[in-house]
Amino acid sequence: MNDVAHVKIRHSRRCASVSSPVPSCTSIRLPGVMDSDGRVDEARLRKYIFQNGGVLPQERTPVWQFLFSMYPSRSTALERPLIQEQMVARYQVMKQKWQHVCPGAVHLPLNGTDAEIIAAVNFFHQRQRVIREEASRLSKEASKRRSFLELQTQILLKRVEINLEELQEAIRIIDKDVPRTDRDLSYYLDEGLGNLLVLRDILITYAAFHPDVSYAQGMNDICSRFLVVLDSEVDAFWSFSCYMKTFSKDFHADGLHRKIELEAALLKELDPLLHAHLVTDSMDRFTFCHRWLLLGFQREFEHSEALRLFEILRCNHLELITQQVERARYQERIIQNQSTEDKPKMEPQLINTEYTFELFICATIILENRDKLLNCRTDVQLLQFTSSLQGTLDLNSTLKKAEEHFFNYCKRSSWACLSSRYHSHRSKDHFLNQLWNLFS
Repeated sequence: MNDVAHVKIRHSRRCASVSSPVPSCTSIRLPGVMDSDGRVDEARLRKYIFQNGGVLPQERTPVWQFLFSMYPSRSTALERPLIQEQMVARYQVMKQKWQHVCPGAVHLPLNGTDAEIIAAVNFFHQRQRVIREEASRLSKEASKRRSFLELQTQILLKRVEINLEELQEAIRIIDKDVPRTDRDLSYYLDEGLGNLLVLRDILITYAAFHPDVSYAQGMNDICSRFLVVLDSEVDAFWSFSCYMKTFSKDFHADGLHRKIELEAALLKELDPLLHAHLVTDSMDRFTFCHRWLLLGFQREFEHSEALRLFEILRCNHLELITQQVERARYQERIIQNQSTEDKPKMEPQLINTEYTFELFICATIILENRDKLLNCRTDVQLLQFTSSLQGTLDLNSTLKKAEEHFFNYCKRSSWACLSSRYHSHRSKDHFLNQLWNLFS
């Protein structure tokens, strides 16, 4: 069954639950990833995802709960129900707090022009009634435990001040973005229209309690992925929050500018001629691939493939390998410097560890469309080019070529490092002389 069919069967005609059911039963059926107590070997999980090009749709929900750090990888199956109860209580109290501070924003403003949005509000209200009914049927013990956890959270959040003016501005932008988020997905069809309002609550709650980030356009697209896959308001909120701990800088101008600079630098190493063409004054550098990098190529691949790419990029498998190599070389240099009386010399970095696999994906798309880009002379033509790619790219082919570019870059960097060491140490290092002669 393909991803689209799986999503449609699972999600059509219903709204997301508040939390995922029975977390103690969550299991990952990937070889060697989860032990008998329910602990996850995170390194093996990331390696599996990268080497297999993602996971099957039916495995995606439990995998994302660990991949995006909603659950600690070392938590056991017995511990996770309590962890989830705490997450539910914290989220509910956080949502209640901003709704109390900004009561006028509890409901999405309706202008009467979009019948589907009016239907979405009605479906959402039905969902809220069901949630209240389910809460009234909780056992006395479960109700007392939830009340205690909510009281704990209220005490923790008592000193947290919400900037009303900033939150209102964030809500204004959210209310523009949410109604047009992923409207072509089956998850947001029929009764699923109410999930747009669930997405809205998640984004407002995040903005209210993360004023340094607040809300920026594009977060709705990222958060929607979590809601579609996890089908739970609380799970989507905490997974999105954990994701933003690492990637919130991308939604600031300086963070994304740095990523675009790195993409330009990488392309200069891979194809100097194309790089020179794209950085002419009229091109304003590489801003044409802004959306690719911000949203993780969400619109360039078909939806199910974009989900696979999202989890592949998140596993950071190649980046972790290069970091391990650099740490090993750093330790080697320390030992060498301690064992010689010569003045320590700085050696060139073997690999630029800021070149993430995401940048190689971007470079691959650029290089595969080299002729088209060389014919682009204006920013308008570049924007037309990027629009023409939406939903047309093949993920497996792109991944294979990106991996080839990555390893070729590593080989060239290693050769440059070897060359530098040979010329600086050729009179002292007999082995290095032999190695150089062998490959020359």
